[in-house]
Amino acid sequence: MTSVSRIQLSAMMFLQFFIWGAWYVTAPNYLSGIGFTGSEFAWTYSVGPIAGMVTPFFVGMVADRFFSAQLVLGVLNLLGAALLILATSFMKGGQSPDAINMVFLGYMMTYYPTLAISNTIVMRHVEDSKKEFPLIRVFGTIGWIIAGLCLSWLSWDTSISMFYLAAAAATTLGLFSFFLPATPPESSSEKVSIGQIFGVDAFVLFKDRSFLVFLISSVLVCIPLAFYYQLASRVVEMLHLPIARTMSYGQMSEILFMLVMPLFFVRLGVKWMLFIGMMAWVLRYVLFSIGASDGIAWMIISGIVLHGICYDFFFVTGQIYTDRIASPKIRAQAQGLLVFFTLGLGMLIGANVAGRLEVFYTPAESIELKTKVQQIAAELAVLQNSSDADGGTLADLSQKMRKYRTEELQAMDWGKIWGIPTAMAGFVLLFFTLFFKEPQSEEGSSITL
Repeated sequence: MTSVSRIQLSAMMFLQFFIWGAWYVTAPNYLSGIGFTGSEFAWTYSVGPIAGMVTPFFVGMVADRFFSAQLVLGVLNLLGAALLILATSFMKGGQSPDAINMVFLGYMMTYYPTLAISNTIVMRHVEDSKKEFPLIRVFGTIGWIIAGLCLSWLSWDTSISMFYLAAAAATTLGLFSFFLPATPPESSSEKVSIGQIFGVDAFVLFKDRSFLVFLISSVLVCIPLAFYYQLASRVVEMLHLPIARTMSYGQMSEILFMLVMPLFFVRLGVKWMLFIGMMAWVLRYVLFSIGASDGIAWMIISGIVLHGICYDFFFVTGQIYTDRIASPKIRAQAQGLLVFFTLGLGMLIGANVAGRLEVFYTPAESIELKTKVQQIAAELAVLQNSSDADGGTLADLSQKMRKYRTEELQAMDWGKIWGIPTAMAGFVLLFFTLFFKEPQSEEGSSITL
C-alpha cells in the first residue's frame, strides 16, 4: 500500500467517527430543551441498534456484491448529511420528538452500513490486516475525540450546531469517498446463500457452552451500556463540566488500553480479560451512582475514563475470542452474529430500559423545571431572530435557563437510575464467572458444520 493510500484511508476513518462523535453522546443535552423525555430518548437511541440489525443484510446482499465500496460510502454519507439537515429543520420547526426520531432512523440506516463498508475498504488495501488495520482504525477513535473537543471549544455541547457539524463532516466524507482507492466488488464463482448472508452457519457455535455464555453475557452487558450513552452526558452537564470534552476522555483511555491489551492478553487469557472488562462496568456504575447523587465530579470523570477498560477488555477481547473459536469458513458470519446480538439486540433492549427507568425516576419537580427551560428556550429563539434583540435580555434569559436546567438535572433520582445498571452489570459478572470456561485451543473451533 502506498503512503498516499494510507493517508487517504486514515482520513476516511477519522471522518467516519468524527461524524458519530459530533452528536451521539451530546444529543440529549440539546434535545432535552426541545421537549424530549426519557421515552423519546429510548427511541432516539433505539434507531441505531435497529439499523445495526437490518443494514448488515443490505451490505451482504447488495453493497458487497454489485457496487464499488467507495462509491456506496460516498452516496450513503451524502444522503446522511441531507437527513441530518432535515432533522435540524424539524427541530427548529417545532416538530414532535417522534417525527425527529423517524428522521434519525432514516439517518442511521445510511450511517450504520458505512461502518462495515469503511472497514472493507481498508481490509482490501492493506497487505497485513493484523498489523496495518489497527494503525489506520485508531484514527477513527482520534476523530471521535477531536469532534468532542471541537464541540466544547465552540461551546456547542448543548446547541443544535452539533448536528450541523456532523452534517458538514458527512458531506466532506461523502465527497472525499469518490477519490478513495478503487474498491470494486470481489468477483467469486461461489454462490452466496441467503443463509450465509443471515449468518445461519455461525449458529453452530451455540453448541459450545462457553460461547453461548459469552454471547448471553455480551447481550446483557449492552443493557447497562445504553445507560452510559443516554444519560452520562447529562450528569456531566449537571456538574458544569465541558460536556463533549469530558465525554471524550473515554475514547482517550480506549486508545491507551488498546496499546497495552496485548501485554495483558498473554498473561491473563480470554476469561480473565473479559472478567476485568465486566468488573470495570460494575465499578463504573458504582462511581456514577454515588458521584451523580452527591455531585462528585472526580467520580464521574473516573467512570468515563473506565470506558477504555470496559470497551477494550470486553468487546475487543470478545471479538478476538469469537475469531479464535470459529472455524475460518464461518468467522465473518460469527463476527456478524456478535454485532447483531450486542450492538443490535442488546443495545435496543438497553435503550428502552434506560428510557423507561429515566421516566420512572424523574420527579414532578424535574418535569416542572424542564417545562420552564423549554419556555425560555422558545423565547430565546424568537428574540435571537429579532432585529430588536437586546443583548442584556438575551444574557439574562440564557443565565436563567442554565439555572433551571441545572436544578432540573439535580432533582433526578440519580442514585436509583445508576443503581439499576450497577446491579445488572454485577449479575452478568457473576453469571459469566461461574459458567464460562477458558478456551483450551488457540486454533479454530472443533465444532464443524
